[in-house]
Amino acid sequence: MALTLREIVAKLGGEAVGEAAAPLTGVATLDSAGPADITFLANPNYRGRLATTRAGAVILGPGDRDAGRMPRIVAENPYAYYARTVALFHPERKRTPGVHPTAQLAPGATVAASAEVGPYVVIGAGASVGEGAVIGAHCVLGDGVAVGADTRLHPRVTVYERCTLGARCIVHSGVVIGADGFGMAREAGGWLKIPQVGAVRIGDDVEIGANTAIDRGALDDTIVGDGVKLDNLIQVGHNCVIGAHTVIAGCTGISGSVTIGRDCLIGGGVGIVGHITICDGVTISGFSFVTKPITQPGTYTSGMPVMPHGAWLRNAAQLRHLDELARLVKKKAGEDRE
Repeated sequence: MALTLREIVAKLGGEAVGEAAAPLTGVATLDSAGPADITFLANPNYRGRLATTRAGAVILGPGDRDAGRMPRIVAENPYAYYARTVALFHPERKRTPGVHPTAQLAPGATVAASAEVGPYVVIGAGASVGEGAVIGAHCVLGDGVAVGADTRLHPRVTVYERCTLGARCIVHSGVVIGADGFGMAREAGGWLKIPQVGAVRIGDDVEIGANTAIDRGALDDTIVGDGVKLDNLIQVGHNCVIGAHTVIAGCTGISGSVTIGRDCLIGGGVGIVGHITICDGVTISGFSFVTKPITQPGTYTSGMPVMPHGAWLRNAAQLRHLDELARLVKKKAGEDRE
């Protein structure tokens, strides 16, 4: 596919500056772009690379309008504009409406005429697949599952019974939605399984990364709000509520009954203990450990940054004596007051 600056601006908006009729065939970084590529500048730290890039055009913000002489598109949000430009050059595969002959549909299952159901898909009784949805090969939809319009399930996604997904969601391979939450009651020296009879409700425009697991609720449902973006390998425990437009990076573990507000940013490898609430607008740095509720918006960090091993050993040795040191300081302060 080849597009000119003029054609890109006609589709996405922005302002074309300079030669707007030369064909462009792709999008690349400032370092790797060639004369037929369009690149982008979203981070001011890379501004100096405009002088050396071989790109045929660049996307940049109003503040960088005159930072280079090459053909350019001036956009209010160059990073978002870059994302939409990539989508222009790499459109999604068009769906092929219909049900593959090897798919298995239980009685009462319904598939919209415009939806695509791939090879060896299993759809349970009473389940529904909405208009324009795509269900990839080897997916399993349990009884009563509902998949919204234009939602795409990549191959080998499993959605347990009675769980629902909204419109325009993207669910990557290996995701499991609605497995039993980890609920056990202590009894006679052993563990009694607590039936998990809730479900999972996923809103519109949600993306779920590969091999992420979202457990069903014990009684109430686990809820993932509109526009939430979950990376790969995330564990969402039973009865969690994740607010709209929150983004969570990979390998984060969220214990049961956690409520996370809207518009939060949670880094990779974060651990969150159960039964706490995190308010709207919170950012949590990667590998932090959250043990208490967060009630004020802002950025929160825990953990010790990497350092040479010898320095870590010395610091760890000192940490063991912090309580003793605090007692000595308190005692000395009392003596001084006397």
